Amino acid sequence: MGLWIDTDMGFDDLVAVLVVIHAGKHIDGMSLIAGNSPLERVRINSASAARQFDWDFKIYTGRETAVMGGLETAERILGPLGMQSSGVHLPDCRPIAECGAFDGLCNWLESKSGPNDERHILALGPLGNIASLVLARPDLARKIDCVTWMGGAVTRGNHTALAEYNAYADPEAVAITLSHQVQLHMVDLDLCRRVLATPDDVAPIRNAGGKNAGLLADLTEGYINIALSRGRDAMAVFDPCAAVAVIDEDAISFADAYIEIETSHGPSRGKITVDPRPTAIKNAQYAVSVNIERARDLIFSALKAEAAK
Repeated sequence: MGLWIDTDMGFDDLVAVLVVIHAGKHIDGMSLIAGNSPLERVRINSASAARQFDWDFKIYTGRETAVMGGLETAERILGPLGMQSSGVHLPDCRPIAECGAFDGLCNWLESKSGPNDERHILALGPLGNIASLVLARPDLARKIDCVTWMGGAVTRGNHTALAEYNAYADPEAVAITLSHQVQLHMVDLDLCRRVLATPDDVAPIRNAGGKNAGLLADLTEGYINIALSRGRDAMAVFDPCAAVAVIDEDAISFADAYIEIETSHGPSRGKITVDPRPTAIKNAQYAVSVNIERARDLIFSALKAEAAK
């Protein structure tokens, strides 16, 4: 299976990449998109992570705005670095000079040799890079076997009352992707909120003994502190749940549904509607159940294994 990661590189994106790597999956390439932070910070974070964790796949620069223009970040939650930390941060690194994400994705899809040479995309941010490809090269978009996307909220949102951040940041991109029959597997907030990181998860990472143990522990603790500062006992693990769906099909199950997104500029912007009724005309799948113990094991085993290196 060929695997491509599309990301706005916050901490949970980084963990999702580690989950994939420690599952033994090969990553063919990574495209970047503005989301958690403006594109330049996303590029810095990705280059820094690649150097710190010895990633050897190519990284391509993608969209710096939503498909209809404008930029909505999550900096009010994640801060100017796009990652919270209780201590050490990723050391800044100059962005990697690679060609654009559009060309990178096109070349990757054009290299597909046949129906058994599958092409899967793990999308961890707004879907602008995917929508750009779908609009400009629908012939190549048809070569995508599946996009597993962490995004959307079947019930309540997190960026607004009704909308999850990745959906709110570029709802037009979601609508474009859905309307062009790309096989979309949506791992939404409701599913991710069942898989939690607690303060007790930090010490095993810190005590793993490797060169990055302190860094990963501080970033994990900073991430969990987002929830603690808001009176919650634990922090939902978002992007790594989508990675779990890609590497272990038994850990998360999906159901067919008709999915649409609100693109108006009112209070419901970015709201996802899911209709799973048998009479609905299905255009996507959404995650309906998760083996919480299995998902947590995959996620925190990857973190501890990386921290032990």
